[in-house]
Amino acid sequence: MIPTIPEAYMDLVTRPVVVTLVTVMPDGQPQATPVWYSYDGTHILVNTARGRQKDRNMKNRAKVTILAVDPENPYRYMEIRGEVVGEDEENGVAHINELSNKYRGNPDYYSANPAMRGKEQRVIFKIAPTKIMAR
Repeated sequence: MIPTIPEAYMDLVTRPVVVTLVTVMPDGQPQATPVWYSYDGTHILVNTARGRQKDRNMKNRAKVTILAVDPENPYRYMEIRGEVVGEDEENGVAHINELSNKYRGNPDYYSANPAMRGKEQRVIFKIAPTKIMAR
C-alpha cells in the first residue's frame, strides 16, 4: 500500500516548491539535486534528461528520497522516501513544459532554452512513496 500525502502538507506538492531529490551513487554516496516535480495523486513525478547523474542513479538504484521544505517556514517540511517504479520518455517534453509553466509561468520550457531543443531526451521518473514523514 502506497502511503498518502497528509492533507495539511498537500500544498508542498501542489505549489511550485523546488525540492531536493536524493539518489544513490554507484559507491553508495548520496547525491542531492534541487528539482521541479509534480504529484499525480499517488506518485511523485520527476523530470530529467537522459545521461545526467540522477538519471543514471535512478535507473540503476531505485531507492530515492524527496525533501520538500516550505519556502515560508523552513521548519515545516516533508520527507518522501520512495522507489522508482517507472520511466516515461514519450511524455517527457510535455511534462517538463507543464513543470516550466508551474514553476516559471512559461508553458514552453524549450523556448527559454533553445540550445537544449533536440539535444536531450527528457524522461519522467515515476516514484512510489514508501514512507512519508511530515513535520
